[in-house]
Amino acid sequence: MLSASIQILAFALALLGVLGATVATLLPNWKVSINVWTSIMTPLSQMQGLWMDCVWYSSGVFSCTMKNSVLSLPASLQMMRAAMVLSCMVATFGLFLASLGLKCTRWGGSHRAKGHTAIAAGGCFILASLLCLVPASWFTNEVITAFLTTDLPDSSKYQPGGALCVTFISAGFLLAAGVIFCLSCPGRRTGRSDYGYPPPPPMPLQSKLLNQLLFAS
Repeated sequence: MLSASIQILAFALALLGVLGATVATLLPNWKVSINVWTSIMTPLSQMQGLWMDCVWYSSGVFSCTMKNSVLSLPASLQMMRAAMVLSCMVATFGLFLASLGLKCTRWGGSHRAKGHTAIAAGGCFILASLLCLVPASWFTNEVITAFLTTDLPDSSKYQPGGALCVTFISAGFLLAAGVIFCLSCPGRRTGRSDYGYPPPPPMPLQSKLLNQLLFAS
């Protein structure tokens, strides 16, 4: 298995990835439109996310509208929502497994069981990373395609927002943590028992012969 310090580093990366994916799911700036106009109450910036649309006015007013009606949303947006929520849930479950598979902890079973648990945690992190990358890449492609193909003025077009950057970075953290934990496969036994204690020393040949003579008599 890998050293305990590398596993702790992977656990920290996974924790950052989970927090980043959760925050990115809730952020409203998945795509941003910058509109600088002169009127006081005209929008200065419009933002759209998975769960809400927000408008920032030049007067400093920040107004958000929740997307409560699920049936009125496009199917692609619903799939992105589901993928991000599922990613956060899988990554959180991976954190629980990783806490059991760390070599520096006393819980989680034997040395070999910890190795298998760490591999399961790595699989959860890799799956969560893919569940982050797919909706982020899909959303980015839609925004860039609409920006290049529509005939609207540039001031009315949308561009990728900061939430997408957070999503990609979080997916990278989760992927790195998953690869590290997957490398924690238990190797061959190196003179230690399953619980980390050295095996009892072998009985000398003279003692074996003496025991056989005693039992024979």
